[in-house]
Amino acid sequence: MRTFLISVLLGCFAIAGACFWWVNHPVSLRQGVVDLSIEPGTSPREVAQVAAKAGIPLHPRLLYFWFRFSGDARLIRAGSYELEGQVSPRALLQKLVQGDEALRSVTLVEGWTFTQVRVALAKAEQLKPESAQLSNAELMQRLGRAGVHPEGRFFPDTYTYSKGSSDMAVLQRAMRAMDSKLALAWSQRNPAVPLQSPDQVLTLASIVEKETGRVSDQPYISAVFNNRLLLGMRLQTDPTVIYGMGEAFDGNLRKNDLLSDTPYNTYTRAGLPPTPIAMPGRQALWAATHPAATKALYFVARGDGTSAFSETLDEHNRAVNKYQRGK
Repeated sequence: MRTFLISVLLGCFAIAGACFWWVNHPVSLRQGVVDLSIEPGTSPREVAQVAAKAGIPLHPRLLYFWFRFSGDARLIRAGSYELEGQVSPRALLQKLVQGDEALRSVTLVEGWTFTQVRVALAKAEQLKPESAQLSNAELMQRLGRAGVHPEGRFFPDTYTYSKGSSDMAVLQRAMRAMDSKLALAWSQRNPAVPLQSPDQVLTLASIVEKETGRVSDQPYISAVFNNRLLLGMRLQTDPTVIYGMGEAFDGNLRKNDLLSDTPYNTYTRAGLPPTPIAMPGRQALWAATHPAATKALYFVARGDGTSAFSETLDEHNRAVNKYQRGK
């Protein structure tokens, strides 16, 4: 009897040891890298089957038993996972419970137009192109903004996503981010600025963004435009003209272009253009609502990335001669 009990105990220890070894032993993946996609509502038994079919060389029934025995079966999260090299049953379960998904990212850059945004989304790795066949109007309708022009409505930032996510989901996040940043800028605006709505803030910020990428100059650029709006002067800013030309712009802005009227030509029309012309960043939004304390009405590029600001036309002409004409 004693010998039998010892044999049983040794057998139990052997089984326990084998189970411990199996749970912790890494196995080589059949294809080197395995993409494992777990849909919402997938049961632990189905997760084990999906894992085996994806190329993880573990018996689905044993894997399911391990999920149940661990007590964490109900904690497995849906998502898109990437496994590489080797993986043990314990490591696999840990990854699934922690939701350690394989993430990709796409960066939307300050000053980009919506056309550039769409190109970047189309090129983004493993991002489902649900918007590809939609017009801009249809796309905005899908996002709940029917009739709204898409330009400038998305916040420039780096957005991460799991493989197989929709580009519409990225756009939704970027739109909400811009809504939040714009609302903050509007609520904290300098009461002296002549801007009458958040949309006008967004439009002016987009012009500031296109005029200069130098953050230190943005409040001064904003001051020039705010001062002009207060005085009823035309903004006379090249980026709006270029935007209004669309594909007709060949990289060279001519005098005739400044005289050709479009809704975006701020040389021929007073006030702000009808929509933003690009995506402004956080600093440009802040600059639009917090212009520098200056009476400047003019500015000209120095050629080193900065601008020279002037309060009078005579001062401005001298700056133009110095920095643009070398006189």
